Amino acid sequence: MTTRPYVILSAAMSVDGYLDDTSPERLLLSNALDFDRVDQVRAESDAILIGATTMRRDNPRLLVNSADRRAQRVADGKQEYPLKVTVTRTGDLPADLKFWHHGGAKLVFTVDAAVEKLRATLGDLADVVSVGPDLDWGLVLDELGRRGVEQLMVEGGGTIHTQLMAQDLADEVHLAIAPLLVGQPEAARFLGACAYPGGTTARMKVLEVRAIDDVVFVRYAPKGRA
Repeated sequence: MTTRPYVILSAAMSVDGYLDDTSPERLLLSNALDFDRVDQVRAESDAILIGATTMRRDNPRLLVNSADRRAQRVADGKQEYPLKVTVTRTGDLPADLKFWHHGGAKLVFTVDAAVEKLRATLGDLADVVSVGPDLDWGLVLDELGRRGVEQLMVEGGGTIHTQLMAQDLADEVHLAIAPLLVGQPEAARFLGACAYPGGTTARMKVLEVRAIDDVVFVRYAPKGRA
């Protein structure tokens, strides 16, 4: 039986729960020390996943930036960079996004209706896999497990975080809370409205809390809520 990856949701948010503001430029919520922490978690992971909306909006490269950490991955018998994964229902992912042109192998999960469009657009830039007529996170995790992914780091956006939390598929949540207030209802939030497992009184276990300069870092274990 295939073992699904250990899933870590990773996000930086404002005190009032926003991932960004509505300005054209990305709002930097973390600080340099916290970005380095994120780089370490990336280096420890077998795959990093972001959603298509985040790719289009932020156009990230999604790399392990530390040369020492990449060298350690190679010394440990791994690829220099983790597998980069994205998920899209529409298949609307241009081939000129930075995601495709930096780092190592790329994998796209999509639905039957968009698979040929993506293969035509991306060519050999990425492996494109359909999980059926609808997006099924269980099948996504099963396929990643079959590909040897033991730890999956999910870096957003909010829709993906919400779906994985709602389906109780996250093993850990890593939150960097910045001392900022956004206060813009139309801005992206870490989690959206949803019927979460256990309801409003189910308390998650806290695994770690520490200050990283002016950011507070918290690790939660969502499963087995009391």
